[in-house]
Amino acid sequence: MASTLAAGVAIVPMRWWHLESVFHIEEDIFSDEPWTPSMFWSELAEYETRSYFVATAESTTSVPNRADDDIVGYAGLCVYPEEAFVQTIAVRRDWQRQGVGTLLLRTLIGQASSRGAPRLELEVRADNYVAQHLYETHGFRRVGVRKGYYQHGRTDAVLMSLDLLRHHSGNERRP
Repeated sequence: MASTLAAGVAIVPMRWWHLESVFHIEEDIFSDEPWTPSMFWSELAEYETRSYFVATAESTTSVPNRADDDIVGYAGLCVYPEEAFVQTIAVRRDWQRQGVGTLLLRTLIGQASSRGAPRLELEVRADNYVAQHLYETHGFRRVGVRKGYYQHGRTDAVLMSLDLLRHHSGNERRP
């Protein structure tokens, strides 16, 4: 699923051998409140309602499923019959603003839609304007605020929602 958005990047399902690289990105990007390794293991174990993906930079080696694949981002989704949630999305700092987040988000939107969810929801830090813009560009709308949600009550979360039925019928603005 490589794209000119993020040339040389492929989106593949997250597997256990990716977790070490995912943990490094998690700790760097979400240093204030990172998920623990056991949280990721638990999410991967919930395969009926969860879908997790990694963005890998194409390498010159032909060895598949290497533990040291160049993971440049990851994203996770939770899907129930009536709704879906973006659980997490992160891109390694040296790969940000190169389209990796867009590829991951489009993958989650496609997964949620293909699994029959009528809407996709998420929470994003109120001070993360770049992420909010990415979500808005893909049709998400602000639907609320959770006061003091992040950093032990110091930062609000903006609640956003995407109507997947409308989005895929062509009535939503798409980049």
